[in-house]
Amino acid sequence: MAEGRTGSRAGERTDPPGTDAVPAAGGPLAGVRVVELAGIGPAPFAAMLLADLGADVVRVDRPGGPRLGVDPDHDVTNRNKRSVVVDLKDAGGAALVLDLVERADILLEAYRPGVAERLGVGPADCHARNPRLVYGRMTGWGQDGPLAPAAGHDIGYIATAGTLGMIGPAGGPPAVPANLLGDYAGGSLYLVTGVLAALHHARATGAGQVVDAAIVDGVAHLGAMIWGMLAAGAWQDRRAANLLDGGCPYYAVYATSDGGWMTVGALEPAFYAEFARLLGLPDDAPDRGDLARWDELRSLIAERFATRTRKEWTEVFEGSDACVAPVLSLYEAAEHPHLAARATFTTTGGITQPAPAPRFSATPASLRRPPARPGAHTAEVARDWDVPALAPGAGRRPRP
Repeated sequence: MAEGRTGSRAGERTDPPGTDAVPAAGGPLAGVRVVELAGIGPAPFAAMLLADLGADVVRVDRPGGPRLGVDPDHDVTNRNKRSVVVDLKDAGGAALVLDLVERADILLEAYRPGVAERLGVGPADCHARNPRLVYGRMTGWGQDGPLAPAAGHDIGYIATAGTLGMIGPAGGPPAVPANLLGDYAGGSLYLVTGVLAALHHARATGAGQVVDAAIVDGVAHLGAMIWGMLAAGAWQDRRAANLLDGGCPYYAVYATSDGGWMTVGALEPAFYAEFARLLGLPDDAPDRGDLARWDELRSLIAERFATRTRKEWTEVFEGSDACVAPVLSLYEAAEHPHLAARATFTTTGGITQPAPAPRFSATPASLRRPPARPGAHTAEVARDWDVPALAPGAGRRPRP
């Protein structure tokens, strides 16, 4: 596949089945070595992002295969990686991981606090072998605090951070945004930002460090603008009562006659004027700035949207400055003409998936490898990273 040029049809993999050909690593992180201690959720996604950008990511899988029961061939968060299987509960398991760590720039782990230390691969163990290592830790609650030892998932983290309480209708329960907001926005992206910043520091000073990426911290940080508005009295601490949470009638979602949905984001006066014209709002419609009549304006907008199908309204608004767009399903999004033109999605190995992002003019990212099957690359990693003890059939050293 050509670097950075993926998408519908043009992004189809053309290699014959069973080929071993792997394009050379490109991207801005080419040459960076990452050890990922296998987990679920945000840490694998963070490692995928680093791999998409060209890093050589070796995933250390545990014996027994994936924990979520997903076919490894379809787990796209393991694309562009290589996998080895190491039993960290075995006497020699930690020694093998530390051999990899000695040659790595970054390590990512997502255990509960203290687990990596008990397994012999905690920060002190790793920095003893490689003082320049950036040690990235991904948890929900963080490495300290009263809840640090407790189990949890995305929904609980974003609830505790105050974010879930902002999403949804005023008269109903909060709306669950899949696990995108906590695990991936507040978790993975902050972990990646942290380890790359620490890598910059390590290369400048020769000193590695530990990055504590907690989902509760990241999700709270995402709300910086909202907290500023709250302090200024421009945000109410309740759902559907504000400019950007569905409380505003011209920043909301409306049903169409066929059961579809259209989004409206006509915040600026010029965009609102275009929206009102194309929607066909009457001249005596409530003024957009009259908050006391927002409910009346919302009802009027809803009545207009209910007169046509989603497709019909899309044809009316598409390409205009009215800031109106249809709500698409995943499959529909993959086929949208704009996203197809930008090759935002690709179909590779029979799997439709997002292409690497963001885009780089000089060092484009690429899809070089399909999702890594556990242990499939043990021999080549042993060779490329010069870790003979990892090679199949090599004797296992006891834990030091």
